[in-house]
Amino acid sequence: MSDGFEFDLIVIGAGTGGNGVARMAAAEGWKVAIVDRLPYGGTCALRGCDPKKMLVGVTEGVERARAMDGKGLIAEPRIDWAEMMAFKRTFTDAMPGRIEAGHDRAGIATLHGSARFTAPDTVEIDGRAWRARHFHIATGARPATLGIPGEEHLITSTDFLELPECPRRIVFVGGGYIALEFAHIAARAGAETVTVLQRGPRILPNFDPDLTAILAEATEALGVDVHTGAAVSGIAREGNAFAVQYETPDGPKKVVCDVAVHAAGRVPNIGDLNLEAAGVDATKRGIKVSPAMRTSNPAIFAAGDCADSGPNLTPVSANEARIAAKNLLANQDERKIVYPPIPSTVFTLPPLGSVGLSEAAAKEAGHDFDVHFERTERWYSSIRVSAVASGFKVLVERETGHILGAHLIGPGTEEQINLFAMAMGAGLTANRIKAAIFAYPSYASDLGSMV
Repeated sequence: MSDGFEFDLIVIGAGTGGNGVARMAAAEGWKVAIVDRLPYGGTCALRGCDPKKMLVGVTEGVERARAMDGKGLIAEPRIDWAEMMAFKRTFTDAMPGRIEAGHDRAGIATLHGSARFTAPDTVEIDGRAWRARHFHIATGARPATLGIPGEEHLITSTDFLELPECPRRIVFVGGGYIALEFAHIAARAGAETVTVLQRGPRILPNFDPDLTAILAEATEALGVDVHTGAAVSGIAREGNAFAVQYETPDGPKKVVCDVAVHAAGRVPNIGDLNLEAAGVDATKRGIKVSPAMRTSNPAIFAAGDCADSGPNLTPVSANEARIAAKNLLANQDERKIVYPPIPSTVFTLPPLGSVGLSEAAAKEAGHDFDVHFERTERWYSSIRVSAVASGFKVLVERETGHILGAHLIGPGTEEQINLFAMAMGAGLTANRIKAAIFAYPSYASDLGSMV
């Protein structure tokens, strides 16, 4: 290439926020490279959403069999941890090679190593300098540094997904997605004690408090010890085990475990990029980007969990990456990110879902609305599968009938919440939803009774 540039575009990060940008640019004839220090695929495909959901799929079988015991199903299910992990690897092991092969076919140079900017148009990858006209950063997030003694004894969610056997005693430091989802998996897989230590007053603080209370009940009924107001202060080795020390309103306490898992939040994975050398502004919340996903250096874009942008969810990352790619190729900001109602789900059993405003946020914004809140264990959809923890809270604006927020727990939640997101994005009123005719019996057919 002229002017000493090896590439038109170098994409840093081979996950959801990076792969699509590389492919779109290559399809337009750009000379493209992509680099990652880890196997190609990113967190979602290899270390997060997808492998986690495969483990959840196994535990769903156990949960369903136990729930239907005595109702015509005779079974004594148990989980073989090694076989479950082997099942997960049928997906994750093949993914990096498939992604790299696709890039090769597209003419994208696949590089491996840690990228670090040395100038606005140059990165160094394991000692070798590469120049490009444009860069796109999609390096995702990493576990937050907690700053507590013995922090090095914590394993990450990535490590958890590679455990060769189910630990006998597990402690999760934190009470968010990672803690609750993995605690449910471990408890159903036969761990003797599973403990969740949440610093704040309740688990999953970004979700509706009435529904998280239902989930807390179900989690404790599963045998998981959930402690709120428990601020972990240190971790120390005790022989072959670990003592996790934590502060409570009643004084210091400790719990001994075989494995302690970091589940206390994630932060943008940008510390090693040397962004200052590239003229890229960032804060602790991530790389600053415009609605066009352009950084303070107009030749560099960013998307996904490494950017200070939308919620840290895989579909959001993919959408932001698409906007970034369109603007890169157009050489102007012709597209701007517009976030539709974005649903999120905690894949516990029962699952918990949310989209739109919380009740507190709706009140703070001054909306005039009705709250439709009900536990639904006696609804047919729950009775049919013997679910004992289910419910909903839907916020309906009085004047317009529009749905301001929907919050669900119970079987079918992960699909019902998507329907609410579509309805909200399309501006459907509660009456329009009531008028819809869904297949019956189905989880979708319950929506009209929720609004």
